[in-house]
Amino acid sequence: MSEMHVYRFGPNMTDGKADMKNLLGGKGANLAEMALLKIPVPPGCTITTEVCTFYNENNQTYPEELDGQLKKALKDVEDNVGTIFGDSENPLLLSVRSGARTSMPGMMETVLNVGLNDVTREGLIAQSGDPRFVYDAQRRLIQMYSDVVMEKASGIEPEEGMGIRNQLEHELEKMKKQEGVTEDTDLSASNLKDLVEIYKGKVLEVLKKPFPEDPWEQLWGAVSAVFYSWDGKRAKAYRKIENIPEEWGTAVNVQAMVYGNLGEDSATGVAFTRNPATGENNFYGEWLSKAQGEDVVAGIRTPNPLNEICRTEHSGDLPSLEQAVPHLYDELNTIRLNLEDHYSDMMDIEFTIQTGKLWMLQCRIGKRNGPAAIRMASEMVKENRIDGNTAIGRVTPSQLDELLHPIVDPDVEKITSILAKGLPAGPGGAT
Repeated sequence: MSEMHVYRFGPNMTDGKADMKNLLGGKGANLAEMALLKIPVPPGCTITTEVCTFYNENNQTYPEELDGQLKKALKDVEDNVGTIFGDSENPLLLSVRSGARTSMPGMMETVLNVGLNDVTREGLIAQSGDPRFVYDAQRRLIQMYSDVVMEKASGIEPEEGMGIRNQLEHELEKMKKQEGVTEDTDLSASNLKDLVEIYKGKVLEVLKKPFPEDPWEQLWGAVSAVFYSWDGKRAKAYRKIENIPEEWGTAVNVQAMVYGNLGEDSATGVAFTRNPATGENNFYGEWLSKAQGEDVVAGIRTPNPLNEICRTEHSGDLPSLEQAVPHLYDELNTIRLNLEDHYSDMMDIEFTIQTGKLWMLQCRIGKRNGPAAIRMASEMVKENRIDGNTAIGRVTPSQLDELLHPIVDPDVEKITSILAKGLPAGPGGAT
């Protein structure tokens, strides 16, 4: 095991790079690479996959040097962003995310807004000038943390529908009903402040321990929960299907939070540098204003199209990012082209706009279906991005098999009467 357990990334402080996936996981390695390419990435650090292996082999304990190395890396992050973790007046909040060598979407855990408590929230209210946003962030932290750290990572298996997340969702619905509103966004700052207290009471009642107010306890709880989730049922099942070795482990990325829900000029989105369903060379994605990352994929709100090309019947007349903030769309499009040039492949990206500034949260080689894989590989040869052998290696046997399967005739589809409609969802919202 190497002596260095924590690798930093950010302006003028990046220790890793893209070819260190085995040690830093895909997300950590690509965050480091984007930082080296001078792409705007919120600074942070990656705890290596070796620590995950150590944790799971040594009775859920850590190498003794880890604490000092993490504190030192966070000090550099604080200096970089000008805020302090756990500070009452100028608090730094963190996101804690997994990142295995190969992407395992949705299989492992994430905790956002770590470091928020009744003391640091006052500093954040003064900083942001938006109490509603701060109480909402605290509500989200309690909901995520109690589910991921206090329930799942503690090995608690509640009855179906009785998990802490469900119970807190129920309190949120009750509050909306009481206030006569339908959307979370319609709740006021004082509603959300009350909800924070209701949530804390519910956590104590259901899980028999109080929600932790200490920022460092929150951080270590979140880090441990991510490592613990490597051995969770979902992750194990996914690895079996995808033939991912058990011993790889996951890295943990601890990163300064940026907020897509800080006001009208904030947003969040996901995109692909080409269309993953057809393989067409069009920038393809969706975004939501005043939202955090999980809102885009949760299916609660219909997302806006990224540009006019990816507008669908579902997005109707919602404004595209290209229409709403053309200069930020252009900046994102430039990053898209740079990443494709650099990686010579179709990339899957996540971004956040905080009060008019664009931040990149992730990039990875994008998943694609069979027809798209073949189209992309052949077009990238024509564009002189890759050679023929690389193109052949990019199309898997299962993708070729997919291409040969019978499909519904698109012409017949157009003239057949529709029974029902819905937004696509994996692993299948309906049958």
